[in-house]
Amino acid sequence: MSYAIIKSGGKQFFVEEGNTLRIPSIEAEAGNSIELEAMLAAGKDADGDGPVLGPTKVSATVVEHGRGTKLIVFKKKRRKHYKRKQGHRQGYTTIRIDSIG
Repeated sequence: MSYAIIKSGGKQFFVEEGNTLRIPSIEAEAGNSIELEAMLAAGKDADGDGPVLGPTKVSATVVEHGRGTKLIVFKKKRRKHYKRKQGHRQGYTTIRIDSIG
């Protein structure tokens, strides 16, 4: 089974064919196919000699969009009557890896 390391939203992800993973939100409709650039593709080549390294395309299908759990951001300075409370929910896109290479 081949695998690759992709970069999306400033983060790196290790992916294999058939994997489902959450990446930071991207602009694509659910059900559409997208192509990602692999930073490093590795796996067995035809001879089985060793890893194959080089630029590779990774095709994936967008499964859904969503938002993560709520995080509370709280700031306070003691004895200064200063406090701020703010909530944050990070958006994500779930994708399924179809093929590598």
